[in-house]
Amino acid sequence: MGAWFWWMILGMAVVTYIPRAIPLTLLEGRELPASVQNVLRNIPYAVLGALIFPAIFFIQEGNIWFGVVGAVAAFGIAFAGANVMIVVLGSIAVLACYSLFFM
Repeated sequence: MGAWFWWMILGMAVVTYIPRAIPLTLLEGRELPASVQNVLRNIPYAVLGALIFPAIFFIQEGNIWFGVVGAVAAFGIAFAGANVMIVVLGSIAVLACYSLFFM
């Protein structure tokens, strides 16, 4: 490991820290408008959808229904307004039951 390795780690740390520190310092003590809060509240669901959707088409065993059932479960639980962790755990539970009874 050369010096470039440590410079790369330091650079990645700075690049990761800056986008988190700037809003924290600039927005401290201020309340965001309701529309901005609504957008920020939906970001975890958008990221979850971006992670789940491609995985539907790239199932290892080739059973597309496994991906479809998982996606429908995740989107249904998320549409009901559950927390992101509940969405993930709920879709895992549905897929566990699906694999137990239908595979």
